[in-house]
Amino acid sequence: MLGAMTTTTHNTTIVRQCFAEASRGNRAALEEILAPDFVIHIPDDHEGVDGLLGMVQVFRSAIPDMTVTVDHQFADGDYVASRFTVRGTHEGELFGAPPTNRQVVVHGITLSRCADGRIAEEWELVDVAGLLQQIGLLPEGAPA
Repeated sequence: MLGAMTTTTHNTTIVRQCFAEASRGNRAALEEILAPDFVIHIPDDHEGVDGLLGMVQVFRSAIPDMTVTVDHQFADGDYVASRFTVRGTHEGELFGAPPTNRQVVVHGITLSRCADGRIAEEWELVDVAGLLQQIGLLPEGAPA
């Protein structure tokens, strides 16, 4: 039982570290955290450290003061579920929308699968419709 608790604790720790280091763009740390064949499904697949950092860079260039907070986390064996919040100021083009200088708050959920002490795979859902409403690309109250 202690081994399972240790593994679960390690898995939740590395997933939290991944959120922090990805939002900072810390390639060296991510190379230690992510498995060599890491894939994130969002819904398109992005592979490896480059895939994750490329996805993060899209948001970092539009929201340079972006912070990511892990709000809740649950683990079951090799899987870690995380609910997170992204906050920041929309200061650059995003999805074709010019900067609005509005504060944005976006929520999401990630399911991470860990193997051999690293994150091997993730599935992520983000409230894109809510973000689009906040930056003026989708009218408030419009169906998502």
